Amino acid sequence: MNKQGSPTMHPKNLSIKDFTYTLPDDRIAKYPLAKRDQGKLLVYKDHEIKEDTYSNLADHLPAGSFLVFNNTKVVEARLLFEKSNGSRIEIFCLEPHEKYGDITSAMLQKGKVWWKCLVGGAKKWKEGPLISLIKSDTSVVTLTAQKTEQLTDSYVIELSWDKPYMSFAELLHIAGFIPLPPYLNRAVEASDKERYQTIYAKHDGSVAAPTAGLHFTEDLFQKLKQKNIQHQFVTLHVGAGTFKPVKSETMQDHEMHAEFIDVSKTFIEHLLLHLDKTIIPVGTNLIHPLNTMLYISHNGNRMN
Repeated sequence: MNKQGSPTMHPKNLSIKDFTYTLPDDRIAKYPLAKRDQGKLLVYKDHEIKEDTYSNLADHLPAGSFLVFNNTKVVEARLLFEKSNGSRIEIFCLEPHEKYGDITSAMLQKGKVWWKCLVGGAKKWKEGPLISLIKSDTSVVTLTAQKTEQLTDSYVIELSWDKPYMSFAELLHIAGFIPLPPYLNRAVEASDKERYQTIYAKHDGSVAAPTAGLHFTEDLFQKLKQKNIQHQFVTLHVGAGTFKPVKSETMQDHEMHAEFIDVSKTFIEHLLLHLDKTIIPVGTNLIHPLNTMLYISHNGNRMN
């Protein structure tokens, strides 16, 4: 029941139309501020809404709070190919094929890998492979893409390159482009490679940044520490679901993609010690533990 005594609607029955709104292009911040923690912070307290900046976040959190951050790293998931007639085809690497145990394994593949991808300009790609010559610091890498399977909303693409010592992660770093959110409506620039990452990004695997963490700086972490606000990290690779449009009329009928999450035993132990504190996830996308698959690292091994 809500405060007025009326039955509360179950989230599964929420209509997608209720979330439709107009977002004027001139209200979208195309570029980040020069200093990350100067971004605006909306504060709701005692039934009042106030505005501040992230640099003062510690002033609004209880002492002893426990923050959970996502240390995933955005990969350069957009690959561009140009056909002989001048037409351009974009392959957007969403997530690895099921044959790989996890994203890390897929990223470490050398010479060839299979990936689920969106294809921009798919109608122009009738048959045969796409080939791109990529200039690295020391040589030229030949990258080949071949469609192997068409799925409901994507393709399985075989990507191969002629430098067998090079991992897929290394290939993406020299051949790919950062996948900026489409609502920014601008081309990728060199500065995006650094600014569209959190300062604590560590593990390659996401196709979108955990944006709530983009505002944190070393200065802000020091302010939080001075107030005895502790933090730990999990790794959640943001995947295809971020870019999949909602086409169903209600939330219940929308198909959600699974995402990879890695949680250490140390983190679990630390979390258990802070259950009586204010626990705040920052850019983790965590919803409910029953809906999340945990890969718990212990002594260097993974356990389901």
